[in-house]
Amino acid sequence: MKWSTEDIKSYSEAKQYVDTAIIPLIGLDFGDGIAQSASMAEYIGLLAAQLERQFTGRLLLMPPFTYLKDENPGVSAERLGRWEERLAEEGMRHVFLLTSDQSWREMEGKFKGSLIWLPALPLATMEDKQKVLLINDQVKQLMQLFTARWRAE
Repeated sequence: MKWSTEDIKSYSEAKQYVDTAIIPLIGLDFGDGIAQSASMAEYIGLLAAQLERQFTGRLLLMPPFTYLKDENPGVSAERLGRWEERLAEEGMRHVFLLTSDQSWREMEGKFKGSLIWLPALPLATMEDKQKVLLINDQVKQLMQLFTARWRAE
């Protein structure tokens, strides 16, 4: 389920079955890294959307957690921690943090959720057909990770 008016109605009705949230982590860089920032956001957004389609009814795709790339990492981590706390209070037993920003890996132990770091791929240079194949292959691998975590409960 997506963070949309229509899906949130469904989520409210089936809340007891939705135990997983995906939070895309999107860094904003307005300087020299703006192109890479946009590429990373596009890639993570496509992956998250495809995962949501595969697991509709089991998970909630949160709006992206956005932060400035030059923001203090501790401040960003603290804000993200509050998101995790609220989701846990709402019954989310699994939180997956999806990112292409390597800096989050240094703080991985601070989070209760599962940090999934994936290097961004240059989607801008690919044809649409290639993009779809690439995203679908990556999603198949991520689906195995998700189901393994669910089984481990």
